[in-house]
Amino acid sequence: MVTAYAVAASVTDPEMPMLTLEDLGVLRDVEVAADGAVVVAITPTYSGCPAMATMRDDLVHRLHDAGYDDVRVRVELSPAWSSDWITERGRRALAAHGLSAPGPAPQPDTSGPVPLNLLPRRRDLRCPQCGSAEVELTSEFGATACKALYRCTACLEPFEHVKEI
Repeated sequence: MVTAYAVAASVTDPEMPMLTLEDLGVLRDVEVAADGAVVVAITPTYSGCPAMATMRDDLVHRLHDAGYDDVRVRVELSPAWSSDWITERGRRALAAHGLSAPGPAPQPDTSGPVPLNLLPRRRDLRCPQCGSAEVELTSEFGATACKALYRCTACLEPFEHVKEI
């Protein structure tokens, strides 16, 4: 029988199917409890992620299909997910599918009050099609809240960028 971890690690993200939950960094842990149940821990990319129910259902179905009868999925909110958890394989898969992978996640300033900035965040990124750094933001929100829309001013191709969180 394939290990429960291997099965869970092969489940793909419903919004970005080129990534497994492991590559996205959402899959946190898979363990077999004392009663024999498989317990899978996942962390959402953000607290309102609408894909969490589908991720849970996909994990349960795939593990059932692999012969694991009792499967429980636990959502862990702490520590909060970070785009830094996307694996190198995941970053390559994003680029291969025309999406710009996130850069390093911003580090919070804990020295004082949280600054309020309503302007779009300036990101240092390159076009996944031609590699040019000459890009412009067209929308802070793409098909999902965790992506922004950009256009390359060199090759004129639009593309999505997975946001740094």
